[in-house]
This record gives sequence, C-alpha cells and structure tokens, in this order.
Amino acid sequence: MKILIKNGHVIDPANGRDEELDILINDGVIAEVGKSIETDDFELEVIDASGLTVTPGLVDMHVHLREPGFEYKEDIESGTRAAAAGGVTSVACMPNTSPAADNAAVITYIKERAKEAGYADVYPIGAVSKGLKGKELAEIGEMKFAGAAAISDDGMPVTESGLMRRAMEYSKMFDIKVISHCEDFGLADGGYMNEGPTATAMGLRGISRAAEEVMVSRDIIIAETIGAPVHIAHVSTRGSVELVRQAKARGVKVTCETCPHYFSLTDKACEGFNTNAKMNPPLRTDDDVAAIKEGLRDGTIDCIVTDHAPHHIDEKNCEFGHALNGIVGLETSLGLGIKNLVNEGVLTLPQLIEKMSVNPSRVLGIPKGTLSAGAQADVTIFDPDKEWTVDISKFMSKSKNSPFDGEVLFGKPQYVVFCGELVVNQGVMV
Repeated sequence: MKILIKNGHVIDPANGRDEELDILINDGVIAEVGKSIETDDFELEVIDASGLTVTPGLVDMHVHLREPGFEYKEDIESGTRAAAAGGVTSVACMPNTSPAADNAAVITYIKERAKEAGYADVYPIGAVSKGLKGKELAEIGEMKFAGAAAISDDGMPVTESGLMRRAMEYSKMFDIKVISHCEDFGLADGGYMNEGPTATAMGLRGISRAAEEVMVSRDIIIAETIGAPVHIAHVSTRGSVELVRQAKARGVKVTCETCPHYFSLTDKACEGFNTNAKMNPPLRTDDDVAAIKEGLRDGTIDCIVTDHAPHHIDEKNCEFGHALNGIVGLETSLGLGIKNLVNEGVLTLPQLIEKMSVNPSRVLGIPKGTLSAGAQADVTIFDPDKEWTVDISKFMSKSKNSPFDGEVLFGKPQYVVFCGELVVNQGVMV
C-alpha cells in the first residue's frame, strides 16, 4: 500500500521534529518525510491530515494478551485490535499465560500467532523463573534467541533476592532487560486496596505502599551492586518515585514506568466496592498521584504503559475481595495522557509521545518510536483537542473492565498505519 500523509503536524521526538510535514509511505516503510511532497502515482492513497497531529505509532511495553491459555479474556487478535484502536502499533506482552512464556517454544508460538492475526507488532516478554514460581531461572538465553524482548515474572514478584541477582547477571550477559514487579507479599498481607482512610471506611484490608517500595529499593540495590540494568514496572507511590530519582542521580542503570490509572485516579475510585478500580499495585492517594506527575515531568519516570489486563465480566462482577486485579487500558491510554497530563500542563504533547513511543522502544531495544526514513511505517494520527466519550461496549478488546466508562477524553486516533497498511481509517477499524 502506498500512502501520502499531507499537511499534518508531525511530532517525532526521536528526530526532534515538531512542525507541519508530509510523510510518504511505500512498501511498508517510510520513504520520505518533508515539506510539500508531490507525486504522480495514481495508486497512492492520500490522507489529508490538516489540523491533525501525526506521531510514531505508540509503543506499549506492558500488556497482557492472555494467549495462550486464557483466550476467553483476550487473544492476540483481539488484543492487538484494541491496541490499534488506541493508536498503539507495538506491544510487549507479559508471560503469565498458560503455559507460561518461560521457554523458547511459547515465545515462538506468540510471535507466529502475532504474524497471523496481529494488528500490531507483538514482542513477547519471557519469564524470569520457570512457571513464574520464583524458584529456578528460566532459560533466558534460549528465550532471547527465540525473540523475547525482556524478562519478567510480572504478576508475581521474584521474592528470592539471590534469584533476582542471578537474573540480572544473565540479563547483562544476553543484553536483555529485567522488568521487575515490585511487591513484598509479607507487607501486602493479603490486602485488597491501598492502605488508608478509604480502605478503613470500606472495611477492607489495605496494602501498605511499603510493599512496593521495599522491593523497588532491593532491586535498585542489586542493580547498583552488579552494574546491571533494571526496569521497575507500574510505579504507583511517592516513595518509589523518589527511590528511582535518587538512584538515577547516583548513576544506577534503572528505568521505570507508570500507568494512566496511577495519574488519573485515586483509591476513592474503589468506593461503592467498584471492582473495576481494583488493581495491583492498588490505586493510591492524591499525594501519590501528584508525585507520579512530578516524576513524569522531571524525567524520573521514563515510560507510560497500560498494564492492559483483560478479565471476563464474571471475574469482576463479584465480591471486591474475590475480584481479580487489573483493567483494560489500550484504548484509553492516549486520551488519558492528553487529558490529565498535557491539558493540565504536566507534559507537552511531544513529551507525552516520547514517553509512549520513543522511551519504551529504547528500554526494550526495539526499532520503534520513530518516523525516520527507512523505518517501518507505524503512524498514529489524531486531533489532540477533539473530545470523545469512552464507551466500553465499543471496545475492540474482548473484556470491558474499565473504570473510565462514560468519561470524556481527548485525541481518539483517526488514522493508524501499521507496517504500511491502514488499520484505522477515519476512526473506524479496517
């Protein structure tokens, strides 16, 4: 497919572009970026992007696609359709599948399924430990050579510190990043939501922020001790932000991410026993939200991801204590970022796009997040000022567990190009 994107405001942080430009796409790659590109090719599809913002396709380095094993919640086809609808053209999927992605065979299966059914590029993340049990290292080298983009036991913390050290040592050897789910089970103490007045008023056992911060501190210390890189997943507390900030100032090779729900909601969203606000780590307080925003502003927090966690309605439509953790987020992440960060003056739009495309690509070491000539043609086009209302019944995801139903957001993607093909055209999935 040959596409010419005309008159769009191109924001391409990787190349320092923030101006009106045209983009010519041919044979799945970006052929040219420049002003007033002209061509006599009659087979060309022209997209008039006047008044619209043109960015690299977004990169979400933390999603759960549920395949293999839990296809009743989500599969690679429905999950990548949801990604495309949200302007995301590359995702990295976590290994807590069944069987777990702890070996080369499952990594290969995910990659092949994505080629068959995907509406976005899929980068599997391999497990740190066999079966996500935290007892024995998985075959990290074999998974890397099969195509794993990182390793993580996300959903389960690596509680044994010696095992985490060995994982980081292997990560240096194979040049593959460890992504750490920071949770101390003893301090979490079987809680259901953030420890504080809201949990007390609801009569629910709370989860101390120390359950996250103790493990963030441990993993920073290990990384600093052996000179290895580590990436901290879904940061949610002021203490975690400060630990990462101090570590970066010391030169520790640490990066981190947060999710839109941690800068958009507080634990008050759980009131009324709203299970769509139950997640892990839990929603925190106004002070933590302010700290997350400050961490995004000053660069302490490198990436914005969704932790897209689809669940069947029966797994959420139950008692709060029995409900599973997590929400879907691929179709609302850009809108929440524009509403709660750009429109509030926390980040500029180029800074938001950097945290949602360039930085995740750099953390994973994948060739994404750029509109350079010769790069794969992954492009997202939207109007950052245009309002739209979240309607979960229209989600591409199989699951609808979102606390943002009915909320007015901004910047719904109007066009999405993946590998040179239009997958969203005038706001409609192709």
